[in-house]
Amino acid sequence: MTVPLQLPAHIVDKIMELIDKVSEPYYLYDTAVIRHICRALQEIPYKNKAIHLATQASNHEIILNIMREEGILMFVNSLPHLQMVLEHGYTKDEIIFTASAMNETAMQQVHDAGAMVNLDSMKQVNQWQSLFPDAKFGIRCNIGSLLETLITHGGVYIGKGSRLGLSPEEIKSLSGNNNVAGLHLYLGTNINEIEYFHRCYSTLCEFATLFPQIEYINVGGGFALENNTDGFNFTEYGLMVTEVMAQLSNKTGRAIKLIMEPGRVITGQAGYFVCRVTDIKTIEGRQLVGVNASCAQFPRPLFHPDVAFHPATIIKGHEKSIYQDLIPSAIYGCSTYSNDYLSRDVMLPVAEVGDIIVLGEAGSYCAACYTNFLGFPPAKEIFI
Repeated sequence: MTVPLQLPAHIVDKIMELIDKVSEPYYLYDTAVIRHICRALQEIPYKNKAIHLATQASNHEIILNIMREEGILMFVNSLPHLQMVLEHGYTKDEIIFTASAMNETAMQQVHDAGAMVNLDSMKQVNQWQSLFPDAKFGIRCNIGSLLETLITHGGVYIGKGSRLGLSPEEIKSLSGNNNVAGLHLYLGTNINEIEYFHRCYSTLCEFATLFPQIEYINVGGGFALENNTDGFNFTEYGLMVTEVMAQLSNKTGRAIKLIMEPGRVITGQAGYFVCRVTDIKTIEGRQLVGVNASCAQFPRPLFHPDVAFHPATIIKGHEKSIYQDLIPSAIYGCSTYSNDYLSRDVMLPVAEVGDIIVLGEAGSYCAACYTNFLGFPPAKEIFI
C-alpha cells in the first residue's frame, strides 16, 4: 500500500477555491516546487554542466517557459518534440536528441536542426557517418555487462535485458573516432542509491579516453521520487558526480561537459491529479472508489500497472477538511476497461459520493502521456 498523500495547505486552499468552478478532472501544478528542483540541479558544484529537461516527461507550454527562465535546456526523443522546442525558441546548442531506430529522414532533420545526437546502434553510427562524414555524434552506451545492475521501475535500460545502446565491445570498436563527441547513459528510474550512480558513471567514464575529441558525458535521470518524502539527496549526488567529472577532466586534460537529462523528478512532485468520487463499492473487504476520470487521462498506471503507484487522499466535498481514518482502497475510472485504475493499492478514508480525490506525484509522465484510447478528453492543466 502506498503511504497517504500529505497535501500542503496552499494546495488544499486552491482545490477548495476551484471546487465549484471546475467539475471535470484536472491537473494542478505548484510552480514553486518546479523551480526549487531546477535550482537544486543547477547548484550541483561541477561548473561545466547543462541540465536538459526530458520533454517526454512534461512539455506543457508553461513548463517550457519555466525551464527557459530557470536556465534548463531541452532533451527530446522525437521529431515533433524537436520541432516543439525549436518553435519555443531553443537553439541547436540547447537541444539533445536521442532516439532509437532512426530512419534517414529523421537523421536529416536532426542534422539540419543542428541538435546534438546520441546514436543507439552500430548500424545507426554507420548510417550517420555515411550521411554526414564530418558531423559529430554521441553514442548511447549499454555497460550493464560490466557491473551488477539494479532492476528499476518501468523497464530494463542497461544490461543483457535491454534493447538500448552499444555494448562495451561495440564502443571499443569505435576507439579513436574523432567524431565521437560524447557518451550517453540512462540507468533507469526511481533510484536512491548514490553509490549505484557512482559505479555506473565511473564505468562509463572509463570509455571516454578511447575518444580523443570527446566533449561530454550525458547521463539520464533516474532520481527517486516514489514515496520519497525527504526528496532526492541532490547535495550528496552533486558532490559525487562532481568528483567523477573532475577525475575524468584531469585524465583527459580538459574540462569535459556534464549533460544531465532529468525528466520525472523536475515536475513530478509538483503535480496533483484532482477528480471527484462518483461511486463506491466494497469487494472482499477493500473499498473501491469510482471517480469521474479515466486512466486515459491519468495514464501512468495504464503504462506501468505493476509499479506506478501514486499516493492519494480525499478532501470532503465543500468542507476544508481531510479524513484521517484509513482503510485499504483502490481508485478506479469511469470506463468499461477492466484495468481502468488510477491507483490499485492505497490507504484512504471511507469515501462518499461528491468527495474530492487527489493523487500526488502526478506532474510527470501523466498529462504528457494522455491517450485517446478510451475517448475521454485531456484533463485540464492549472498552474499556481
